[in-house]
Amino acid sequence: MGALLGVAVLLGSGVTAGVLFAVALSVLPALFAMETATYVYAHKLLGRNWDPTMPVVVLTSTVLALVLAVLADTAPARVLFALAAVLLLGVSAVSHLCNVPINRRVKAVEDPTALPADWQDPRPVWRRWHLLRTALAVLALCLNAAAVTVL
Repeated sequence: MGALLGVAVLLGSGVTAGVLFAVALSVLPALFAMETATYVYAHKLLGRNWDPTMPVVVLTSTVLALVLAVLADTAPARVLFALAAVLLLGVSAVSHLCNVPINRRVKAVEDPTALPADWQDPRPVWRRWHLLRTALAVLALCLNAAAVTVL
């Protein structure tokens, strides 16, 4: 049972880290290269499938890491899985408290070609929060991988 859960937590935390890394490496530079109206349009399109999927992947991975922290036979594995769960919870917190509110503001723009006078480009702030959650996700994956090796 532990081996199966170990594979599952590696799959979930690997997908999380991989998606966030890919966004940081490829999607963000593309969004920054776009004119603002095009960026708003692209941002709306990009989130349609990620928004309902990623919370499920991240939270499931968090729960799996917590379960493995409880079930692990060795203290090192318990500590590593617990720390990975905390980091994945951090990914979720940054997403829900920082990136998602920005996403909602961008998606609320009805006409990207007629932005309000007080419009502030959210890309720099969104990128900072995204890079934080990417780092947390990569660290969680590393800890989960290390924990699986000491199961």
